[in-house]
Amino acid sequence: MIDLYTWSTPNGRKVSIMLEETGLDYTAHPINIMKDDQFAPHFLKVAPNNKIPAIVDNDTGMSLMESGAILLYLAEKTGKFMPESGEDRWRAIEWLMWQMGGAGPFLGQAHHFVHFNPDASEYARNRFAKEAQRLYGVLNKRLGDVEYVAGEYSIADIAIWPWVSRYEWQAVDMNEFPNVKEWYMKIAARPAVQKGYNVPATDQKIPTP
Repeated sequence: MIDLYTWSTPNGRKVSIMLEETGLDYTAHPINIMKDDQFAPHFLKVAPNNKIPAIVDNDTGMSLMESGAILLYLAEKTGKFMPESGEDRWRAIEWLMWQMGGAGPFLGQAHHFVHFNPDASEYARNRFAKEAQRLYGVLNKRLGDVEYVAGEYSIADIAIWPWVSRYEWQAVDMNEFPNVKEWYMKIAARPAVQKGYNVPATDQKIPTP
């Protein structure tokens, strides 16, 4: 049994989707970041950086924070959604790092300056809106060559997809990126993704372009 500490954000959904895809037993513990639950002492013991998601694997005693590290851990634990060796393995890691170092942070800033605070700074709004377009262009080009970002469905797709699901917040027209749209809808149709998207339970629906 795995304890999952999470909230309904792209980073949180990465891990709940992975848990649903792998079929591992888990219990979700909501950490309401709108109420500063992430600063509670009991959560700090699991996630010293005060960020969701985090897990405790009660089979091994291992606790982990950082969504990318958790995806790698769960892939290794189950032997699923991560190629074992060779170029395919490194492609999955490469695109996971693309999400962790690029798409996640910059699309997150687009949420802040384009969606939530568009009048705070014209410079910031333009900068992050433009970068969102560039990132979608990179992904669209990649998906013109392969069905999934690392060839086969993997933790790389699981990491990227929840961020793309916020395309409306990023002021992105998915029709301008047809390869991304096709990939997005294919993944959105997966039962495990539909279940994992709704952890913890909310009334939010998967956006449909």
